[in-house]
Amino acid sequence: MVMHSYSHDPTKYHKFLKVDGAQYDQVNRFLRKRTFITAREWAISRLCADFQTSSGAEMTYIGRNLPKLVPFMTDTYSPQAVNQARVSFKKKVSKAGATFLYGAMCGFYTPQELDDLLFEVSEVARFLLEIESTDIDIDAELEIEDRVTEIMRQVAEASARLLKERGMEREEKAVSGETLSDLGSQSFDA
Repeated sequence: MVMHSYSHDPTKYHKFLKVDGAQYDQVNRFLRKRTFITAREWAISRLCADFQTSSGAEMTYIGRNLPKLVPFMTDTYSPQAVNQARVSFKKKVSKAGATFLYGAMCGFYTPQELDDLLFEVSEVARFLLEIESTDIDIDAELEIEDRVTEIMRQVAEASARLLKERGMEREEKAVSGETLSDLGSQSFDA
């Protein structure tokens, strides 16, 4: 687990200062236009990452000090509410990732379109990191972008091959008289 050396004095936490004076609703509208997350989920997830210990995030401390730690938050939260916001954030990231990967794998995007999309989403991510005053070394940032771009290019190319092969298989099955119901069905329980 990651150990951070943040002070237990909320006045020493220097994230989100770039939105000092902004109201929760303003930050929430900004995020909703660009992401699936709320201001609450963003702030609490950032705090959970920053106040992570070997036994987990300091939920009680985060909830009790939320208005002191994050300028646009006005209420304290119970440890359960902090955990719920963190879980909600993780679920939304997972769903957004699945949606993105599905789009890439189904051939909806060319490799160039994926590069363009990755550039756009990385700009939003960088901006959010800048707002919350999280520093990432430029070399590390570039390496991450290059790795993701290469992986997505490989996904697009492999998907194109797979879609082509499946199309050829369907044509062969159609010629031989098999139907889709003969090929079996897939359950969508989840």
